[in-house]
Amino acid sequence: MIISIGHAVSDYIYDVFVLKFDFWLAFGIIAQLLFTARFLVQWLASEREGNSVMPLSFWYFSMAGGAMTLIYGIVRREPIIIMGQALAVVIYVRNLMLIFSNRKNRSAS
Repeated sequence: MIISIGHAVSDYIYDVFVLKFDFWLAFGIIAQLLFTARFLVQWLASEREGNSVMPLSFWYFSMAGGAMTLIYGIVRREPIIIMGQALAVVIYVRNLMLIFSNRKNRSAS
């Protein structure tokens, strides 16, 4: 029974990551890696500060990973990915706009 489950899992992984490998799968994997990197960047910055912080790079990784994941979802016709990323990308861009607007206002003061 355990051998059968292990064989089924390895067949599944082979099917998903080898047989179906193409440009868009590679694109999606890179998108997910960028999106995941935002958490690593945030965690490391927080550890360095000794406080929970959101570094600017968090928003860049969020925007890049989110936009690439959205493109991947559109190309693959994945409604769940499209729904999950469409608004999120707008929020990431807006956060960057607010950050730069606040920096500009502080430097003008």
